[in-house]
Amino acid sequence: MKTALASSPATRRRVYVPMTPAQFLLAVLAMGVVVVGSNILVQYPISRWLTWGGLSYPVAFLVTDVLNRRFGAPAARRVAVAGFVAALIVSVWVATPRIAAASGLAYLCAQLADIHVFDRLRDQRWWRAPLIGGVAGAILDTCVFFSVAFAGTGVHWVALALGDLAVKLAVNVTMLAPFRAMMWNLARPATAAPVAAQQNI
Repeated sequence: MKTALASSPATRRRVYVPMTPAQFLLAVLAMGVVVVGSNILVQYPISRWLTWGGLSYPVAFLVTDVLNRRFGAPAARRVAVAGFVAALIVSVWVATPRIAAASGLAYLCAQLADIHVFDRLRDQRWWRAPLIGGVAGAILDTCVFFSVAFAGTGVHWVALALGDLAVKLAVNVTMLAPFRAMMWNLARPATAAPVAAQQNI
């Protein structure tokens, strides 16, 4: 009976090796660089439909998905929140306060959505979790950011938002290639042996 319980999928859970302080700081730094850089680049349109920030920001979802797969959703959330605080503080100095606030709110909502979706789909086909999680995050990020940052201004933000979203979705697909490449090294799950929920019974 004890053996049956231990081997049942319903009673097993994945146990991740905790992130080291150095890994945590490196992850927050990587996330901060992407977000702050995108906050600067989003102020420079390439065309009526696109800003440079639309090309750089999807990298944040790749960072999150790698962390989620390797260390689990709780660790990814901690990095997302820490990255949000760090990026918000720095963004106030390199972007306008409104851009910084819009970026911080959009980033946090999008990252938490991506982490949740990825975690729910992590045991399905390898591409499904990062693809669908990235799509959900990109849509939420674009809607929140452009409406908060540019509504009521003279900027043609609806057109920019549509172009930005289209690029984010396209870049999100290209991020599957590096994610796949890192599945066997940086994104390889740092897991301990599965633990049975009833193993002490």
